Amino acid sequence: MMAEANTGSSAAAKKAAPTTTASQGAVPKQAAPKESQPNGKGPKHTARTPKPRGRRKTRIGYVVSDKMQKTIVVELEDRVKHSLYGKIIRTTKKVKAHDENSVAGIGDRVSLMETRPLSATKRWRLVEILEKAK
Repeated sequence: MMAEANTGSSAAAKKAAPTTTASQGAVPKQAAPKESQPNGKGPKHTARTPKPRGRRKTRIGYVVSDKMQKTIVVELEDRVKHSLYGKIIRTTKKVKAHDENSVAGIGDRVSLMETRPLSATKRWRLVEILEKAK
């Protein structure tokens, strides 16, 4: 019975004693976060600087329709050189542009600037009328 009492008391002593020691690798917690990184590159969390917006495309074209309210259809011409034969090819593209005051008419030479989507098909806006139609 004596042996049983010793084993019981030693088990209670093991439960009461702390199980982690310095030799087992316990790491003390830091009191406060550091202001800078160890490599000296500055604060850990810096405010994000806003990236500059890209330059918006500007194109010059001719108005082919002004039948819609506050919208004009402009034909943009692009000349590209054929990669194999070298001939200059004229390609056209029709885009819808926002004309707030409905001042542009058919045949006007206008300057457009790319903008946020204003409708399902409208992504350009009228900047100025370069030349009125005769």
